[in-house]
Amino acid sequence: MREGRWMTITRQPNAIAGGVLILVMLCGAILGAVHTPYDPIAVDFFHRLKPPTPEHWLGTDEWGRDVLSRLLAGAVVSVGIAGVTALIATSLGALIGATAGFLGGWFDKAVIALMDALLAFPALIMALALVAIFSSSAFTPIIALSVAYLPSVVRVVRASVLVLRRSDFVDASTVMGNSRAITLLRHILPNTVAPVIVLATSLFGWALLAESALSFLGLGTPPPASSWGGMLSDSRNYFADAPWLAVAPGLALSLALLGVNLFGDALRDLLDPRMQKP
Repeated sequence: MREGRWMTITRQPNAIAGGVLILVMLCGAILGAVHTPYDPIAVDFFHRLKPPTPEHWLGTDEWGRDVLSRLLAGAVVSVGIAGVTALIATSLGALIGATAGFLGGWFDKAVIALMDALLAFPALIMALALVAIFSSSAFTPIIALSVAYLPSVVRVVRASVLVLRRSDFVDASTVMGNSRAITLLRHILPNTVAPVIVLATSLFGWALLAESALSFLGLGTPPPASSWGGMLSDSRNYFADAPWLAVAPGLALSLALLGVNLFGDALRDLLDPRMQKP
């Protein structure tokens, strides 16, 4: 039955379209990490602001750098930061939320109070504040965005655990003599995988957009490293004369987010019992 449910995702148009876009995004990031047509940070003043040509497929920027090479290198940064952020926020949030929901008591109250305090600030505003406080580096956006999105995961997992801990299989595990840690790790956490997967997909899209916003504001990965948000920021002064500088990273970011959202919707339809037809 479960295999049949997973097979249905391959027949959903939004899952197929989203999967193709995500695959293209990941291939671009892998290619950018392995090889680019030109050095993405090499300056060439003799080829400044050149339109797309067979030599430079997406043109060159104000420093003569190949836009395609910078787009591929930027995919490594933007996709990498979003992926690591989603992984940290999901894994740490799931552990904290599951522990708080299962143990209850003062620990649960303390965790919820802390998460509510963090949720009082919009995620992007909190990330901006943390990035502004700490020194600018490649790891600063990851830490800032992980902290910003942690409360969402904690609350979702805690809510699931509060329901699961009253289940018969939890009572059976206790009667068998299993410790609370074993019951939590072996029986409860695996049953929270479905909502966590759906949430992790959304977190990846949120983190990708937030990282681009931070880079656009000059608070992301420091130059000369390339990122999609940084490329959009650099293109503002040249949009009238060189629109390709904004079109390339803007289209890449839009298609990546579209793919994540489409695939996330398909996963939600597959894994959320409330979305399934009787």
